[in-house]
Amino acid sequence: MNAMVAAEAVPRVAPPADDDLDRLLLIRHFESALLRLFGEGLISGTTHTCLGQEYVPVALEPLLRPDDHTLSNHRGHGHFLARHPGEAGGLLAEIMGREGALCHGVGGSQHVYHRTFLSTGVQGESLPVAAGIALRLRAAGDGRLVCVYIGDGTLGEGSVYEALNMAALWDLPLLVVVENNGIAQSTPTARQLAGTVAGRAAAFGVPYRRVESTDPAEIRAALAAPVAAVRETPFPLIVEFITHRLGPHSKGDDTRGPEELAAARAHDWYGRYAEAIPERFAAADALWRRRVADLVAEVSARPLARWEAS
Repeated sequence: MNAMVAAEAVPRVAPPADDDLDRLLLIRHFESALLRLFGEGLISGTTHTCLGQEYVPVALEPLLRPDDHTLSNHRGHGHFLARHPGEAGGLLAEIMGREGALCHGVGGSQHVYHRTFLSTGVQGESLPVAAGIALRLRAAGDGRLVCVYIGDGTLGEGSVYEALNMAALWDLPLLVVVENNGIAQSTPTARQLAGTVAGRAAAFGVPYRRVESTDPAEIRAALAAPVAAVRETPFPLIVEFITHRLGPHSKGDDTRGPEELAAARAHDWYGRYAEAIPERFAAADALWRRRVADLVAEVSARPLARWEAS
């Protein structure tokens, strides 16, 4: 079993702030609804959920400014909802191809562009684009940064290293968030990644932080100063989150054994919050379960989105 998901390493949980819990539960029930909708044939193409990893963007959100840029990947719904929780309807409409969709329904689950948010399903594509945007922000000199999310599997793409090389050479305000969930699609990370993320950061002379906590407040306390330095210096920063993916790679393609899945569930913030703050959690959970169900019903009733070239 992967050492990163050992059950005996499960951290203790502290009660979350109300805003954090709201965002966590919005993302959890949104993602769970997507899997149900796909199973019912109401979503075309594919969808990749971030179940178990919701706390990563929720923890980072208060460290970001509204005018910062966020670049995401195929598993990006949580990144978007942590940034724009009030626009869950537009995202769901995009995924379902309904009116009110963020990108007229042509981007679907993986390719979303909205304000300063951009996601792509192409592995390794986000980081070079993020470096280009960060170069422009550095020239502007107004303290904005680019936050780009990649997974451990993306570290097999050469474009990642070209982008990191330029980011270090050109002192770019770039926050690289590596969500290391120990598995790349269906291949354990230990079988497809030589060396370490820390070693890669060191090779480019880029500062590095490792995060194992799932507590948003604790994560912010540890990263507030390093993220501020990205703006002020400026210079890139790599933050590796040791996290756990509860669900399959996409819909049902999960090759992990029962022990690995049980260990991932043991690290899940959802069950640990339910145990630590039972009454508060039950009330909030019921509220967001109902809100997401209502949102699904409302968006499902909309006409199909129509897009016309201007």
